[in-house]
Amino acid sequence: MAKLKIVKVGDPILRKVCRPVECITPRIITLLDDMIETMHAADGVGLAASQVGILRRVVVIEVEPGNTIELINPKIIAFSGEQEEEEGCLSIPGKWGITHRPMHVTVRATDRHGETFDISGSGLLARAFCHEIDHLDGKLYTDRVIDKK
Repeated sequence: MAKLKIVKVGDPILRKVCRPVECITPRIITLLDDMIETMHAADGVGLAASQVGILRRVVVIEVEPGNTIELINPKIIAFSGEQEEEEGCLSIPGKWGITHRPMHVTVRATDRHGETFDISGSGLLARAFCHEIDHLDGKLYTDRVIDKK
């Protein structure tokens, strides 16, 4: 495994739409492993492939220590409720803002073994799902800020 460089705001790659993963190869597995190591080293709760310069639809999230969620080609399939909470980003260090997000989110994705699964989350996990999937679509949380901190 290797710690990757996190791309910072201003780099045009953060505004590009990521391509779907067509086939889960050893390279994708290595990317997942490296992204997890990078997220842990940066003390983050989520990381999208575009944040490490790779335009593929791959996300890792860990809001509970030791419970890493790997999402390949994630898509939000359901959401409900509302929350307005503080959000930050590893690609925008030192900045925070209040965003408006759903309280509950269900995502459909593929795991590293090629199996499709659905996962639901509330609160911070729902925000993380939305935040990281936004990255895959070239959007940043700052596009959604309703109150800057």
